[in-house]
Amino acid sequence: MLRLALIIAGLVCTLPAYASSVERELSGAQMRGAATFRYVGVSLYEARLYTKGGAELNWGEDFALEVTYLRNLKERALVDSTMKEFTRAGPALPVRDRLEVCYQDVRKGDTYLAVSDGPDTLEFWLNGAPVCTLRYPQIKTRFMAIFLGDNTRSKSFTAQLKGQ
Repeated sequence: MLRLALIIAGLVCTLPAYASSVERELSGAQMRGAATFRYVGVSLYEARLYTKGGAELNWGEDFALEVTYLRNLKERALVDSTMKEFTRAGPALPVRDRLEVCYQDVRKGDTYLAVSDGPDTLEFWLNGAPVCTLRYPQIKTRFMAIFLGDNTRSKSFTAQLKGQ
């Protein structure tokens, strides 16, 4: 029983740290929606969308996407799946080498935060520490559309994430 209480206390203490990380990087950020992505019934990650004031998603405004992994994944798998999604949704992007800098192996419980800074810049943090800045024309729309666009792999996941 004591062990369970310590685990719960640890989780509760961790949540404000991530929330303050989002707020620090995106002024006025509030969670808009959350969803768990599953592939063939296996939960892969939980995602949360943060917008200014928790407003409806506006692609013309900056926003943040936080992804907490529920499984261990290799950096190569993250890069490969992102590149496949770029190609599935439109023309391929020449950003593989940059993604290899941004992504690292993740373990269950690790959290990536991606925050847009205008249409051409995404800043990435892993577990609250900055890891890279990705710059490419329209990268915010192309990257975030993997999770939030009209042509995602799961309409229900996207709707929940958008708070709909």
